[in-house]
Amino acid sequence: MEQTCNRCHQAVQEGACYCPVCGLPQLVYSAENAAAQGQPERWNQAVRDAGSIDWRPGLKLALTLAVPAGIVCSLLSPVNVLALLVMTGTSAWVVALYMRSQQPAWITIGAGARLGLVTGMLAGWTSAAASGVMLYAMRYWFHSGKLFDDFWETMVNQQMVQQWTSVGVDAQTIAITRTLMLSPQGRAAGVLCALAFLVSALLIFSVAGGALGARFLGRPRRPEI
Repeated sequence: MEQTCNRCHQAVQEGACYCPVCGLPQLVYSAENAAAQGQPERWNQAVRDAGSIDWRPGLKLALTLAVPAGIVCSLLSPVNVLALLVMTGTSAWVVALYMRSQQPAWITIGAGARLGLVTGMLAGWTSAAASGVMLYAMRYWFHSGKLFDDFWETMVNQQMVQQWTSVGVDAQTIAITRTLMLSPQGRAAGVLCALAFLVSALLIFSVAGGALGARFLGRPRRPEI
């Protein structure tokens, strides 16, 4: 394959260190030099192995830690900083435990993020299911539905109406939207949106936790060849 200069795009002889036209230094690479610098094929194979995931132990660890983390996050709902920190720490913990079972104990940032993604999905589903069960129990078993209804009506009447009025929304649109949001369908949609937001936030921070865990726990450790 013909080599060309990155500046003037003129042909450069293979192995030349400078462009013969403009004099730009050229990047020269050879497999022999790479091997001589201590990066043999076994090292490259170890790097490739670190980018893949053995999903049997990975899923086991993710499930073991994601379920209790999801329940804790549902107890901390609506989403707050503590719940997000719990999810970030859980994903980093999954990566750390997964690394202990691997030889060499090394993992790439991408593999850590994928472990975090799976952990976040499991925790998000668990958190949404636990929140739904708690809301159902409090409304129908403990007869605390009026508390939720009063809270929802207060939020709609005070926060939403005031905000929409301040930005110039006409009264008819506000009245129609208010009626819709205070209907049973509107209340159900509000709960579903809150659960979807909870799952999305946990998923994002879980991916970040897995990537950070791999970055600070796995990247400094090079495979020993």
